[in-house]
Formats: sequence, structure tokens, C-alpha cells
Amino acid sequence: MKTHTLIGYAIILLHAAASAYFAPPPLGPWLGMAIGLLHFTAVWFLSGLYLSDIIHMGITHGALDYKPWFMKTVTLVSNTVGIYVNPVTWVNRHRHHHTFSDHPGDPNKLEGDGFCRTMYLCAFPYRCESDLAPDAILKSWHFRLVATPAYAAFAQFASFGALWLVVRDWKYALAVWVDVRVFALWVNMIQNYWTHTRRFGSRRYNDPGDNAMNIDDWLPVTATFSACLQNNHHHYPHLLRLSHDASEYDFGFLTVRMMRALGLVKASPTGANIPSDFPLCLREADTP
Repeated sequence: MKTHTLIGYAIILLHAAASAYFAPPPLGPWLGMAIGLLHFTAVWFLSGLYLSDIIHMGITHGALDYKPWFMKTVTLVSNTVGIYVNPVTWVNRHRHHHTFSDHPGDPNKLEGDGFCRTMYLCAFPYRCESDLAPDAILKSWHFRLVATPAYAAFAQFASFGALWLVVRDWKYALAVWVDVRVFALWVNMIQNYWTHTRRFGSRRYNDPGDNAMNIDDWLPVTATFSACLQNNHHHYPHLLRLSHDASEYDFGFLTVRMMRALGLVKASPTGANIPSDFPLCLREADTP
């Protein structure tokens, strides 16, 4: 098992242990662990749905057409009780990232940036020189509200407060709240560091000048909603799925198919346009 995957499992075990250790007496360690892991799972899934499925593949790349009310609702809920991510600046940064990937102009990581520098950039990215996020949905009051500095500050108290209201113990709530964000940082590092450093993962497409790699271990793929299949994604960024072969596990695409069954999303014309050099099995596969 690769080191980056082991780190992910270690964070989950740490979260379970911290949930048991800091659990208040009325809960006890086992119920405390269960509640901690339930909160962990709920925040992870909500964040993945919001950031990977909606903001990333839906808005940034236009591969999926979601119901507008669904995008707005998930954005408000995820940024209030989950992990705050400014949707407008994220879309802008990610479009810069694809334009300048690992080269000057990429706000996430330059080719020579190491582990520590990339981790710092997760919180304080390089400046974007242009505004590449003019989308109409981002100008709705829901997105404009969430994108304000005041809401960013409010969201930290709201997400912690919502957890505290359930458990009524600030030490336990703080331990669970912090551990979930440590896992989110690991997810961010999978996407920004490990899948953009050629020492890790594999490459299906040998695109010159692009360092994107595929990491296909079960935990990274599940945790990132398949966003760790970066080599695939960088080669065809507007395709609605990140797996490019039937043998590749694609958790993100499974969630999209689930939402399609509920009538929440459909493929956009761009997202459903399967390139001619794709494996035949995917050219015949159904799309949302």
C-alpha cells in the first residue's frame, strides 16, 4: 500500500480514536466513536457532492447539468454545516489550474513546489491574474452570499456549533471538527500534490508538459470522488466521468448516476461527447 494511502487510513483511525477518547461520559467511548464516524462520513459525502460533483464537474467544466435549485441548496448546506469552500474563487482557481497546470499561472502548485509548499498553497494559493468565473449561477444571491468573507467566518462557527448542539461537549466537538478538516487537507494534498508529482501514480496519457497522474487506490478514489484520476481528467477535462477504462473504479461517477436516477442531473452535450480514442466499452456505456 502506498504511503499517501496509508496516511489517509491513519487519519481515519486517528479520528475514530479521538472520537472515543474525547467522548463525554453520557456517550461513552463506543457511542462517541460511532457518532464521530457518522459525522465524518456525512461531512465527507456532503463535501464531495458539493465540490467534486457540482462545483468541479458541473460548474467549472460544464460536464453535467444539475437542477439549479439543487446546486444552490447543496452549496448553502455544505458551506454552513460542512467544510467551507468559496465556490467562486474555487471555480476561478481551477480554471487557471487547467490552463497553466504546474506552470506559472497555476494557483495550486508549480512544478518545483514540494510537499510543504503545496500544503501551504492549499490555504494560501498563488494569485489568479484573471477572472475566469463569469457563470450566471455564480452571480445568484446564494453563491454571492456564500462567497463573502463574512460568510466564510460565520461558516466556521456554524459548522462547529451544529456539531456541538448534537453532542453538548465542546472538547469532543472540537476534536471531531478538527479531525474532519485534517482529512479534508489530505484529500486536497492527494489532488494538488500526489497526483501532480510524477513520482506517484501512473499515466494513461503521456501529455508533454503536464504532470498529472492517476492514483487508483480505493481510498483516494473514494475520498476524492475520483478526482485523483488526474491524468485522465487533464487529458479530457470536459468529459463527465474521470475513469477512462472499465477496469477503473470511479466512485464519483457512481454518485452522479445515483443523482441522475433521482432526476437531479443529466449529461451536458460536452460531458456526453465521448472521444473517438476511448475504449469501446466506455463508448457503449450509458451516461447520465
